Amino acid sequence: MDRIAQIKAFLENSPNDSFLKHALALEYIKQKNDMAAKEVFEDLLAAEPGYVGSYYHLGKLLERSGATAEAVAIYEKGMLVAREAKDMHAHSELQAAFEDLVDE
Repeated sequence: MDRIAQIKAFLENSPNDSFLKHALALEYIKQKNDMAAKEVFEDLLAAEPGYVGSYYHLGKLLERSGATAEAVAIYEKGMLVAREAKDMHAHSELQAAFEDLVDE
């Protein structure tokens, strides 16, 4: 059984597990299936907007697809959420990605 199938099987038992959703999206990215990854990240963040790590990966995915304005908005939202959670490491990573994108 491949990793995506394994994660989906786990999600059947724990459909609201944000860690599993995040892992599934990352596996889709590894397989170059950005559309599926985007859907999973968006679903995860709609259900749990405080899951800070997903903002960075969704932003990078949007950058790759040429959706610059959407990526900027995701980075900004992620920085706000990270600041509220006092997760300064995540905030710094999001800020660096944001600045790299808007300075181009």
